[in-house]
Amino acid sequence: MTLEAGKLMRTPSPAFAQASQLAAYMDWLHRERGLDFPDYGSLWQWSVTEIEAFWQSIVDYFDVRFDTPPASVLSERTMPGARWFEGATLNYVQQVFRHAREQDAAQRTAIRHAGEGLPLADISWGDLEHRVASMAHALREMGVARGDRVAGYLPNIPATVIAFLATASLGAVWSGCAPDMGQVAVIDRFRQIEPKVLIAVDGYRYGGKAYDRAPVIADLVAALPSLTDIVIVPSGDTDADIKIDARVRRHAWADVLAHDVPLRMEPVPFDHPLWIVYSSGTTGMPKPIVHGHGGIVIEQLKLMAFHNNLGRDDVFHWYSSSGWIMWNAQIAGLLLGTTIAIYDGNPAWPDAGVLWRFVDEAKVTMFGAGAAFFTNAMKAGVEPAQIADVSRLRGIGSTGSPLPEEAYAWIYEHVRHDVWLAPMSGGTDFAGSFVAGCPLLPVHAGEMQCRCLGAKVEAFDDGGHALIDEVGELVCTEPMPSMPLFLWGDADGKRYRDSYFDVYPHAWRHGDWIRITPRGGAVIYGRSDATINRHGIRMGTSELYRVVEELPEVLDSMVVDLEYLGRESYMPLFVVLREGLQLDEALRDTMRARIRSGLSSRHVPNEIVQVPGVPRTLSGKKMEVPIKKLLLGHAADKIANPDAMANPGCLDWYFAYATSYLARQSRVA
Repeated sequence: MTLEAGKLMRTPSPAFAQASQLAAYMDWLHRERGLDFPDYGSLWQWSVTEIEAFWQSIVDYFDVRFDTPPASVLSERTMPGARWFEGATLNYVQQVFRHAREQDAAQRTAIRHAGEGLPLADISWGDLEHRVASMAHALREMGVARGDRVAGYLPNIPATVIAFLATASLGAVWSGCAPDMGQVAVIDRFRQIEPKVLIAVDGYRYGGKAYDRAPVIADLVAALPSLTDIVIVPSGDTDADIKIDARVRRHAWADVLAHDVPLRMEPVPFDHPLWIVYSSGTTGMPKPIVHGHGGIVIEQLKLMAFHNNLGRDDVFHWYSSSGWIMWNAQIAGLLLGTTIAIYDGNPAWPDAGVLWRFVDEAKVTMFGAGAAFFTNAMKAGVEPAQIADVSRLRGIGSTGSPLPEEAYAWIYEHVRHDVWLAPMSGGTDFAGSFVAGCPLLPVHAGEMQCRCLGAKVEAFDDGGHALIDEVGELVCTEPMPSMPLFLWGDADGKRYRDSYFDVYPHAWRHGDWIRITPRGGAVIYGRSDATINRHGIRMGTSELYRVVEELPEVLDSMVVDLEYLGRESYMPLFVVLREGLQLDEALRDTMRARIRSGLSSRHVPNEIVQVPGVPRTLSGKKMEVPIKKLLLGHAADKIANPDAMANPGCLDWYFAYATSYLARQSRVA
């Protein structure tokens, strides 16, 4: 299925646009501030020019509760170094549980949840507050205080939400990893932050199989000498006895939820650490990224309300692992009083329609997932409107990698012809989005609708000049409140500066290629450090993947452009074919012809190779850069951490290929 890039797919009806959360905010700006904006573009321009007025308006519009008022909105308008709302105190959890005080809270659902083999169930706002209060009391009795770290080794289940909120209510710092991560990857993360308490599940289910985590938990405890206590969350899938070092006190999940106490919330400074999240960690030690209570509250209120159009009457489901930043974004729905619907399990088991049926059963109004979920459903021939009631679904979000034009067409044909499709792109690094959806604007195939409010996003050339309708580096040239406070253990800030400000000293370089369209939309072309640059023509890898993966024979693909000093580059294309198929010269010729006609003759690969799998990070991103480094001669044990991968078993093939390839290159040289 071929679709013209930029094709108009949807224009919002006047009723849809006027009923949006963004329209309500613009009406408020008119009434309360005397500000009138004829369109989204003028509103965005104000938000990134008058940034103090904009972020103060977010605090006022959402009635963010400060225990102590701030002395100013922004000190030192620089990056890095900006300081937001100095003097203010608040707590993330306070913003969440204001909704439990509402008159109808007892009848309203805070969390709706299901999973493999687990039926749909609801947790009310009152019940959620009671469980969080009990858990927080238990943590206090364990000696957890402000600034202590609490680590979670938990899947996407209600217990994870409860543990996070309880931790944050104390002013302690949360950090989570999913139980499908390898123990080395988990240890690499948690050892850096020295947690005091570990909350861990003894097993989980995925793809119809039960996985026992008891041995891993024992290893984690042994590897983390800072631990004083562990809480075991039962999965119901294992009877294993977990052997834990006697120095660590052990608690049952039922016991920590048995306290009948009120919820107490510790007011903390605006920039007090809320959680620690991690870079993908494909090479070296993962970066422990620290975000603050206040910055996360106001960024995620803005993002969820205005760019995902969420309100208190919505049901929000974003399919995610608990170890991906989209888990944090999913939980952010609670800040608005939105019901969050969480699902734990394989999105393709027992078949590729399972999440669409969950959307129906859970009465979801806004559904998001990684781009790969939608392309896989498309290739599997799923027709959501035929297997589920999607009439309540007003919006669909996508992230993780660029959503191809063909997926836009599939969604409008097989989900709903009038659904609002709102892909977004941001990152773990600042726990937000740079480009996203806008309920006031049309949807064009392959494009994200707008640059987010408060995000001064530009496409920069090598000289730091802004480009329009040309591909450049994605940068943010004004500070945002949710940018990291610091990287844990980075005492002098060097690793932070090197990570984001190494190329443009006063602009955040995000590491993506972006094109800002003349109409104000944005197209993401993949990671800037995995770019194809053939004969002076620069192109993101996603463009080539779209052309190749349109072929029904191709399930997945990866390309790397190997650049050499003094001689031509070499570009191999790796493809995963449908089961039972073998790559022959006829299929290679078909791929070359499609690349030649769809892109250019310059971008035809030097070699097309069938592979057993494309290596991906735990968040689903193709590991182009590590494989590129491997083929350029970097040591195999330095290019990737298998425990930080979704499919480490496929690496052996690439190691063997690299050995053969490098031997051939040495003969050529």
